[in-house]
Amino acid sequence: MQLNEYAEKIEALAKYPGASEGTIPAICYTALGLAGEAGEVANQIKKVLRDDDGAISEGRREKLAAELGDVAWYFIRLCAELNIDPNRVLQENVDKLYGRLERGTIKGDGDVR
Repeated sequence: MQLNEYAEKIEALAKYPGASEGTIPAICYTALGLAGEAGEVANQIKKVLRDDDGAISEGRREKLAAELGDVAWYFIRLCAELNIDPNRVLQENVDKLYGRLERGTIKGDGDVR
């Protein structure tokens, strides 16, 4: 499924304060949701270490896939609320990372390198 197709399909599912209006409540809701779902992904990985002896089982992989789907939902909805094309976000990220690779600065820290 392509990003734009996904964005269209989930538009009708946006049921939160200020949905599809680009309001501060809508932006806050989707940003907080994104952070929360990313935390749930991290929590599943934590359980790999704590409960699964460092091996990702098929069941855990399925739970991770579900959480990553929720991350995608909030990412796409946050882009919609901010009126930012998610394809642009991904392309600019690829460009940034390849720029770092070309400059030999892929490792390290800081946004400007």
